[in-house]
Amino acid sequence: MNLPNKLTMLRILMIPVFLVVLYLGIPGGTYIALAVFVLASVTDFADGYLARSRGLVTDFGKFMDPLADKMLVMAAMLWFVEAGRMPAWAVLIVVVREFAVSGLRLIAVDNGRVIAAAWSGKVKTASTMVGICLMLLPVPGWVDPVVTAVIVITTVYSGIEYFVKNKDVMDWTNM
Repeated sequence: MNLPNKLTMLRILMIPVFLVVLYLGIPGGTYIALAVFVLASVTDFADGYLARSRGLVTDFGKFMDPLADKMLVMAAMLWFVEAGRMPAWAVLIVVVREFAVSGLRLIAVDNGRVIAAAWSGKVKTASTMVGICLMLLPVPGWVDPVVTAVIVITTVYSGIEYFVKNKDVMDWTNM
């Protein structure tokens, strides 16, 4: 297993650590969880950079890297829902967008086409990860709804952009 794939696996292994630290409720635990989340997020950027710059892109990495990202983000967002800091409908929007874009990509692959990550998708990912980091800090109460709004807006925008830019992938006439 190459280094980028090892970093992806490390990110997946950090998810239970992140959640256990949050659920233990120890004093300062959110700072430890924040450190774990930041480290996991950094592995996302590092494995992508290493894979592309060193020609180490693998099928495993293409599949597991985005899955690891989604698992990490969903774990954090579901914890915020349980803690009463994020509405479940916001998480649902993120989940629906992820399934829809993944479905679009599957249809495209079936037609011999690869849909690369769009810039808006990268903005969505970055703003979501930064927002989650902010919510793990002791911030004023107004930060949670602002972060939630940013996550929802960037998620919806990037989802719409994927479908608009790739509308030819879907055969809408046979619906």
